[in-house]
Amino acid sequence: MSETVNADPAELAKFSELAHRWWDTDSEFRPLHQINPLRLGWIDGLAGLSSKVVLDVGCGGGILSDSMARKGANVTGIDLSTKALRVARLHALEAQTSNLQFREVSVEALAAEQPASFDVVTCMEMLEHVPDPASVVKACAQLVKPGGWVFFSTINRNPKAFALAIVGAEYIFNMLPRGTHEYAKLIRPSELAASCRAAGLDVTHTCGLEHNPLTRRYWLGNDTSVNYMFATRRGV
Repeated sequence: MSETVNADPAELAKFSELAHRWWDTDSEFRPLHQINPLRLGWIDGLAGLSSKVVLDVGCGGGILSDSMARKGANVTGIDLSTKALRVARLHALEAQTSNLQFREVSVEALAAEQPASFDVVTCMEMLEHVPDPASVVKACAQLVKPGGWVFFSTINRNPKAFALAIVGAEYIFNMLPRGTHEYAKLIRPSELAASCRAAGLDVTHTCGLEHNPLTRRYWLGNDTSVNYMFATRRGV
């Protein structure tokens, strides 16, 4: 891998080790399966996915990519994990999901290759795993068409997020493998908003993703203190 690629080899290795479990709903990826209908509904409600050309950045095993294709979008999922993409392609083949393709390419490289090519760009649960999140935000802005939508989701950086998203989720309730998230890499909404503005994206909607670890229930709300999502649009 080139040293200029905006990726942490340790992060790629971490998710590659778990790649075969992406579509096991009782595995470490169970939380992604549980929140996917919520984030899919939010994205579709704002952007209207049917017939749209969509890019899913950091798609992993393709959970969101597959569901957006099933909403009628023409979806390309990109990731730098060879093993995760292999799983994503196999699942799409087995599920016979049409309008769905995957590529192993960085978002920055694709932005140079296909600027202003997508109606909708999604980048979910990825920014907190790369060395330079602002570079990803900038590339996403370059990839979307003028007036198009870019969606981000990540985790806030504060004591509450540390207690719930790291200590609680990884060490007490064992919802995620230990070491999934590093506190220093978490991103405050103000920081993400600044990166969006610098990239020419207007933040139009924010949304919190809340969770009860005892009932294992997730819901959307206004509390962005832990998990949160941004809906942004590129200026025309």
